[in-house]
Amino acid sequence: MVELGRLLSDQTLSQGGEHHHAASDFTTVSGQFDDVLAGLPTPLNHSRVIEVTDKEAALHAVAISLAEYATHQDPTQLTYPVWRDPDVLDTWFSSGLWPIGTLGWPEDTPELKRYFPTSDLITGTDILFFWVARMMMMQLSVVDQIPFSTVYLHGLVRDAKGKKMSKSTGNVVDPLDLIDEYGADALRFTNAIMASLGGALKLDTQRIAGYRNFGTKLWNAFSFAQHYEVQFTSENTLPAPTQTLNKWIIGETGKVREEVDAALASYRFNDAASALYGFVWGKVCDWYVEFSKPILQGDDAAAKAETQDTLKWVLDQCLILLHPIMPFITEELWGTSAARPKMLIHADWPTYTAADLVDAKADLEMNWVIGLIESIRSARQQMHVPASLKVPMLMSALDDAGRAAWARNEPLIMRLARVDSLTEVSNFPKGCVTIPVEGGSFGLPLADIIDIKEEKSRLQKTLDKLNKELGGLRGRLNNPKFAASAPAEVVAETRNNLTAREEEEATLKDALARLEELG
Repeated sequence: MVELGRLLSDQTLSQGGEHHHAASDFTTVSGQFDDVLAGLPTPLNHSRVIEVTDKEAALHAVAISLAEYATHQDPTQLTYPVWRDPDVLDTWFSSGLWPIGTLGWPEDTPELKRYFPTSDLITGTDILFFWVARMMMMQLSVVDQIPFSTVYLHGLVRDAKGKKMSKSTGNVVDPLDLIDEYGADALRFTNAIMASLGGALKLDTQRIAGYRNFGTKLWNAFSFAQHYEVQFTSENTLPAPTQTLNKWIIGETGKVREEVDAALASYRFNDAASALYGFVWGKVCDWYVEFSKPILQGDDAAAKAETQDTLKWVLDQCLILLHPIMPFITEELWGTSAARPKMLIHADWPTYTAADLVDAKADLEMNWVIGLIESIRSARQQMHVPASLKVPMLMSALDDAGRAAWARNEPLIMRLARVDSLTEVSNFPKGCVTIPVEGGSFGLPLADIIDIKEEKSRLQKTLDKLNKELGGLRGRLNNPKFAASAPAEVVAETRNNLTAREEEEATLKDALARLEELG
């Protein structure tokens, strides 16, 4: 009994000091306990490993083995019991079963039959091996199937400066707080438009606020339609327009639908969001809304009705195409604008193409008009012409197509470009800014409107100051010590700053070159 008591006190099994080993079968795992046995007191170090059901059975087996040893004194008859751990799935191992475990496996459930295997897995690069590889291997091992065909690796969300979010750093942003302040749609659109393949997502509240304004712009477009008595209906069919403006915007809708589909199919969500942003804000809410005002305010009832129908159809397409990224505001506008037979989330995705909808002549004319207006505005801004001031404009050597486009859109061009007259000349006089267009050129005589000498001086001072800043940025980036020692986000921010300043330099030089033309 004394020997039995000593042996029980010397070993650690009864105090809970279990030893864990893993293998595919008992024979293999039993050999892994040799190191444990070697550390036990004599005669326990001569024990043979046996398998029991659980810890309670192991304690019982040890007690019996030691009691029998007291009679036969044969250490080779002693037993060292081991048992299977009932919980062997660690975090990453168990998550490897996620594709089938969430669908009822190991039972052959209806959900498993319908949803496995799936098509896409969306995850982060940091757990590619920890989780994705384990899921792939586990499903091949267990059910002999690949769980998904495509893995989309999105970038990590970082703060506005590109630093990894950390509680200790204090730069963690709660998405619920952002939603409360800016709305879920603005946050979703920000994430989408910044989700470039292989890049980090720098979460900047200023950008989120900007995309909240985008949602407001869309809302205001529906208010504009309501003001001009556009009647949204449950059946919104594609119009068959005769007006050049309406042909153009329908063609632009076909173009953006194709662009969005191509981007989504290749997982370029940032390209899809950028295309929709440019189309909805630029083409629809800016150009088309402005161009449609004279028709909607005019006396031509047929043209007005056609434009109302076109505006209605185009705005509905905006909602459908934007819905995957901005579901809440689009669903709200869809439901409040008309009594619809089904929710927007159930609406059919459009299948029209640019080839179906683009009218080549309308496309050429309206893009010519928009290009001319943008060029005039750019020249005015570069020359520091007051925004409210209407200026005369000259025309030289314009072809028939250009003259026809001007004649059909003269009131729009003159109103939106702040031009008060157009005079045809054979040659532009000195002091005239040239605006080239397809088929000819226009000119803005600004010598008597702005102080050319003073404007040159102002731009040169700005350029000199900018050159000093550019020298500092280039010096930092060309310094090997800076690139080696500075944090990666600081180096990236410096490069981005240099790019922005170089673009500003090019704009200033272009403006100075225009001033040199004036004399």
